[in-house]
Amino acid sequence: MKEKTACFTGHRKIASGQQKLVVERLRQTVENLILNGYCYFGAGGALGFDTLAAQCVLSLKKQYPHIKLILVLPCETQTSGWSKGDIDVYEQIKSQADKVVYTSKEYTRGCMFKRNRHLVDYSSVCIAYLTETKGGTAYTVNYAIQKNIKVVNLAQGFSNVK
Repeated sequence: MKEKTACFTGHRKIASGQQKLVVERLRQTVENLILNGYCYFGAGGALGFDTLAAQCVLSLKKQYPHIKLILVLPCETQTSGWSKGDIDVYEQIKSQADKVVYTSKEYTRGCMFKRNRHLVDYSSVCIAYLTETKGGTAYTVNYAIQKNIKVVNLAQGFSNVK
């Protein structure tokens, strides 16, 4: 199953003016993976890139009904402090996911990293939107590289990538 699974990691904020291009690159990348036998896609349920990735997979399910969206969530209270609109989108995605996995029941200091490692550990490709050298996305990409997981950085070529 790992050889047919890809995960997503990315920043909560996408630079203004880049979202449309990120969505296009995301769709092309996911569709290419589907055409190469991938059918499981793991997303972490965070705001920003994770949300775009989950929505992309759900959109492609109309054309490729065999693919599965697996939400790997850090804790049951992930949306604490989010706006009502963001929670509504999250719940809509969650209701359409094929599987929902919680890596921790309660929020803990390391629950996000645990979620990120879980996503990578069960994947053979990591699709990223990485523009920073520190933070959760950088940690996850570095972890994927250490685990010899192929990383596709959709932000490559943008002027703000460090």
